[in-house]
Amino acid sequence: MRLAVHYWNFSTPGGAARIASTLRATAQAADAGGVTAMTVMDHWFQMEARAPAEEPMLEGYTTLGYLAGVTERLRLGTLVTGVTYRHPGLLAKTVATLDVLSGGRAFLGIGAAWYEREHRALGVPFPPLKERFERLEETLQIVQQMWSDDDGPYQGTHYSLAETLCHPAPLQTPRPPILIGGGGEKKTLRFVARYGDACNLFDVGPDELGRKIEVLRGHCADVGRDPSEIDVTVTAQLDDDRDAFLDRMRAYAALGVGQVWLSLPPEDPTGFVERACADVLPELQRL
Repeated sequence: MRLAVHYWNFSTPGGAARIASTLRATAQAADAGGVTAMTVMDHWFQMEARAPAEEPMLEGYTTLGYLAGVTERLRLGTLVTGVTYRHPGLLAKTVATLDVLSGGRAFLGIGAAWYEREHRALGVPFPPLKERFERLEETLQIVQQMWSDDDGPYQGTHYSLAETLCHPAPLQTPRPPILIGGGGEKKTLRFVARYGDACNLFDVGPDELGRKIEVLRGHCADVGRDPSEIDVTVTAQLDDDRDAFLDRMRAYAALGVGQVWLSLPPEDPTGFVERACADVLPELQRL
């Protein structure tokens, strides 16, 4: 099992002036320690369920561009971009730019969006859930066309593009991987089966996680997709009970989970990464 890290809280000791140096040190520790991927939030406000909305939050793709310049091996993406945050053609261009400047290390993490407060606050339209899923499917179609040899038009219900030019193209072939976040069984996992290269699920225990993986495999059968083509990942917390964490990861690996994302504590993200690489990563790699 591979290890990835998620930088979700920018409330850095020392204030905003220390954010960049802390990000750099954390990313470089992950890069040197064998971590596969590093992700950041794609929100404008901090999530109210985790911390006050007023806490610091950086724009995601600007942050990833900075991380691309200070690392060499880490795969870089958001966990995950809400479909409402950017026009799909501009999103495809942004991720393609990140891929070129990082030497082919970008991936697109995307989902249906959920944080209504930040949309209302900044004047960004927040359509009903049904429409957001419709826009998500069209966006998945658009980015795949933008990253292909087809520069022609795209006509959907919500988006109309006269041309899908994207030059320079991403360095990765056939394109940067697409990770679809969320465990919704009727729509999200169906989109994973049809369009995704990876999915990201929550640490809900082996029984529930196993059931969702079986739902995904059913959707793959419906569309004629080999489920082994999809990288199943999970986001988890590493608390004081290291052994219990590793027991869960062992069970998840048996279910086919290939990567775990660990959320980084804001107090000392760099030290956390160093300790995880030394103590936990070797155990994960044995699974």
